[in-house]
Amino acid sequence: MLRWVLHVDMDQFLVAVELLRRPELVGRPVVVGGRGDPSERAVVSTASYEARAHGVHSGLALKLARKRCPDAVFLALDFPHDEDASATVMAALRAMPGATVQVLGWDEAFVGFEVEESVDPVDLATATREAVLAASGLSCSVGIGDTLVRAKTATGFGKPAGIHRLTRDNWLDTMGDRETQALWGVGPRIGQRLARLGIGTVGELAAAPVQILRAEFGQVGGGHLRELGRGEGLDWPDDSPWVARAHGRETTYQRNLETREEIAAALRELADQVVQDVSADAAGVPDGPPAGRQVMRVFLKVRFAPFFTYQRSRKLASPTIDPTVLTATALALYDALEDSRPVRLLGVRGEMTTPEAAVGRG
Repeated sequence: MLRWVLHVDMDQFLVAVELLRRPELVGRPVVVGGRGDPSERAVVSTASYEARAHGVHSGLALKLARKRCPDAVFLALDFPHDEDASATVMAALRAMPGATVQVLGWDEAFVGFEVEESVDPVDLATATREAVLAASGLSCSVGIGDTLVRAKTATGFGKPAGIHRLTRDNWLDTMGDRETQALWGVGPRIGQRLARLGIGTVGELAAAPVQILRAEFGQVGGGHLRELGRGEGLDWPDDSPWVARAHGRETTYQRNLETREEIAAALRELADQVVQDVSADAAGVPDGPPAGRQVMRVFLKVRFAPFFTYQRSRKLASPTIDPTVLTATALALYDALEDSRPVRLLGVRGEMTTPEAAVGRG
């Protein structure tokens, strides 16, 4: 028997869901984000491939997206509808015979299959794509791998609507000359730290002495980066019940917050929402609030006008779901910045204690 891991990633998911409702927009540049009004402060959640050709991408301000692509159609996010579409996709994956499914987000998942050696994994990927399309009307790309890292990386080579395979046999041939930031989980900061060690490519990371990596990134972090460079690591999805490690809320304000009083009130509103989310999440966990699922660390995100973003965090003296404590902690983090510039965005996130009943994956 052989084990294969598939990474299923929906193509332009939020846009594709809307195109099912508005087929007349197929082939046109479409941008989904905020309330669909490019004159407001909001960012792109997903752009169609036609819009991406004009430089529109996730996280881009809607106003800038309109400048780059004046002919684009802007649509509002519809969370309930998108969640329903995601549930349909995940149900289709779980219905695949012998599938072990680990959900990564509402538009992607790992799917593991244990099959006879005679079974072609491309046939598995094709059958998976067809099952998703039949159930949801949506297209997906599928990466095939012998580890989770290789499967997820392979998907990028298959987009859109394609299939690609990466294994130990072709990993370095495919990835060796690429920059380290091409790896899942390696961002600009880690890439810069690796570059200072003389490691600029995936191949160089794969060959780097693990002692050097551990000296820079710690025992666990250094070992993890070495595995990433080689495409190694976990080789089977985890389908255990998912429990969130944190809940957060953020708001981009259409009018800048000018005074500390306005900021304090906004933080209290966000903290209240976080507590509601934590409590709702814990309702299905055996040792939820008040005993187990409480906030142990508060994260603050502040974006000053015009676009300077800071993030800070603080561990609480004791876990709690008291919104007053969360608000006071977030406000103290804001005060410590000693910055009086107008605020255009605030975010509060609470990292929770983990119940023994389940372990979260993110």
